[in-house]
Amino acid sequence: MTIGIIGAGAVGTAFARALARAGIEATISNSRGPNSLEALGRELAPSIKAGRREEAALADIVLVAVNWTKLPAALAGLPDWNGRIVIDANHATEPPQFRPFDLKGRLSSQVFADFVPGARVVKAFNLHRAEVLANDPKTNGGRLVQFYSGDDATAKAEVAALIDRLGFFGIDLGSLAVGGKLTQFPGGPLPNQNLVKID
Repeated sequence: MTIGIIGAGAVGTAFARALARAGIEATISNSRGPNSLEALGRELAPSIKAGRREEAALADIVLVAVNWTKLPAALAGLPDWNGRIVIDANHATEPPQFRPFDLKGRLSSQVFADFVPGARVVKAFNLHRAEVLANDPKTNGGRLVQFYSGDDATAKAEVAALIDRLGFFGIDLGSLAVGGKLTQFPGGPLPNQNLVKID
């Protein structure tokens, strides 16, 4: 299994750190090109390497964490997704005010899926602040809970396996229509709730 990351902001970098901590290889990319990520690549070597957007997008599992208004440009012109898994780690807000965008009654994951036609979308890794995501999820006698949702059972199973490898305790919230609503920010009850499954 190969992993790509599109977006090297706080969440994308935190996810890369979590992968590196677990010894899982991945390619991280941003809009400015791999040269801008050389320092991060050196820090997280040998697990994480900097690459081009197009290279990261060819992975079996691709996590996308980009400011909402930049998503169309970040995902434009990429190779066909052909059923590969795309993890939606985004919220339909924009810092620093974090005011929600008007999605005309749709959930952000449903809108996000339109940007990656042919992909199997799983909502995950969007609940915690970046510093929490980057740290060891084994805490307080248990493991930090990582919720996920999606409409493809096989894709969810693969993301669940990744969640487990990273040390989190995964909980399946069901379809995007159900889980996406629970984890949407603002409005959903689960973002920024650092719940722990006691072992």
